[in-house]
Amino acid sequence: MERHITLPLTVELARTLHCGDTVYLTGEVYTSRDAGHKRMCEALARGEQLPFDPENATIYYVGPSPAKPGQVIGSAGPTTSGRMDAYAPTMMSVGARGMIGKGARLPEVVDAMKKYDSVYFGAIGGAGALLAKCIKKCEMIAYEDLGAEALRKLYVEDFPTVVIIDCEGNDLYEKGRADYLASKKPI
Repeated sequence: MERHITLPLTVELARTLHCGDTVYLTGEVYTSRDAGHKRMCEALARGEQLPFDPENATIYYVGPSPAKPGQVIGSAGPTTSGRMDAYAPTMMSVGARGMIGKGARLPEVVDAMKKYDSVYFGAIGGAGALLAKCIKKCEMIAYEDLGAEALRKLYVEDFPTVVIIDCEGNDLYEKGRADYLASKKPI
């Protein structure tokens, strides 16, 4: 199913999304990769607040390249999500609901997604320059010393994704493989 949704990603909205849905996102998205996630989780462990409100937030696992003159952002393709698996359950526990990246997730992350009604969206790797065209605003939020891994707030319009894992734990990587193999069985 094709969907166009406006963020933030509430519990109610997350529950309407299913693995395999093509979803165009419009609204605020935060960027972070492993160094930023580590820093945020360490801050939470110390009882500190995050530099943004994580409630119903969607985090894009990206380290964008610098913007050229006249551009909002440089190439902004997804990074491998598994690098955030150690931190994702903690981020979901404080309200972050959406994740955008590429690649499979650990069972512990899927369990947390089911517990916190979260959704994992896949973006197309290798298409960073095209994805950047959907990013209309970019603001530095925190951790500027991390360079490409700094925490940014983006405003995206019709940012193309696919629901890889829905909040019930249905995984497109598993379902797609099973559907393909079932289609190859003799009749």
